Order: sequence, then structure tokens, then C-alpha cells
Amino acid sequence: EVQLVESGGGLVQAGGSLRLSCAASGFTFDDYAIGWFRQAPGKGREGVSCISSSDGSTYYADSVKGRFTISSDNAKNTVYLQMNSLTPDDTAIYYCARLQDDYRGQGTQVTVSS
Repeated sequence: EVQLVESGGGLVQAGGSLRLSCAASGFTFDDYAIGWFRQAPGKGREGVSCISSSDGSTYYADSVKGRFTISSDNAKNTVYLQMNSLTPDDTAIYYCARLQDDYRGQGTQVTVSS
């Protein structure tokens, strides 16, 4: 069974940090690029960052560039999103997905208080 399970969300003050994890199972991890997306209340989905598990190439949205870092541990089939200098605008449900078919996890809530 294909699974993507996010963890690491929570409540943090502005300026703080969180590290999200996306644990993958049930498929060949190296065959897929994994992305992090977020959706805030009343807003559309926003692509935050993505990484190719095969060659490590990365992408960041302008809104998080310089603050967020995506990484992949292929031995653990896990993709991480290190989020620093968080602001209230980063408050959203964050979820990971396979880019090739948009298979998604359930998401994890990130709330940044001012």
C-alpha cells in the first residue's frame, strides 16, 4: 500500500522553526519527485518546495526561498522540510505529494503565532 505520512507540525511563535517529515512507503522512492504543498484557510494550494529523490535537484517557491530547506534521506525513504524564520503567513496545512501523480498524504498543521 502506498503511503505518505507527514509529521512535525505544530504551534510556533513567529521567528521560530519547525522540521516536517514525509515518510514514504509502498513504492520505489527513487522513482519519484516529492513535493511539499500548503493550503491556508480560504486560499488555494501553494507549491512550497520539491526534490528529486534520484538526483537531489530542488525547487523553492519565492515565498520560502532562503528560509526553508528541503532534503531527502533515501535510506529512510523520508523527505524533510526545515522551516526557519517562520511568519504567520506560513500558517497552513502542509502535505507532501508525489509530483508524478499527485498522490498525497493527510497533511500536518503548522500554526505560527505573532
